[in-house]
Amino acid sequence: MAICLSSCAPTAPSFGEKGYTERGKASYYGRKFQGRKMANGERYKRSKLTAAHRKLPFGTQVEVTNLQNNKSVRVEITDRGPFVRGRIVDLSEAAAKRVGMIKKGVVPVRLEVVRPTRSK
Repeated sequence: MAICLSSCAPTAPSFGEKGYTERGKASYYGRKFQGRKMANGERYKRSKLTAAHRKLPFGTQVEVTNLQNNKSVRVEITDRGPFVRGRIVDLSEAAAKRVGMIKKGVVPVRLEVVRPTRSK
């Protein structure tokens, strides 16, 4: 019976699957990046709800929660980065405003995949 219980226990979602989570720090793109090309080929627009992650596939939708105030935002992964140790996501300016991090610049966050990228 113990074998069944251990093999029937739910497992954590794999990288990039719905429910996959990470904890770390978030930063955001400054205004100087407006109009620059992102890794997915599109131009960055600070008014869009987008983000950069080192490895999640482009098109993945994630919910980012500021752990200091519990405010969340849903964003689409469109770029690569951040490339600073301890940071797991770079948010667009619009997304950063939604989670209340503009004045602080860097905040602790929880990132959760809410919709994996659609395979083509």
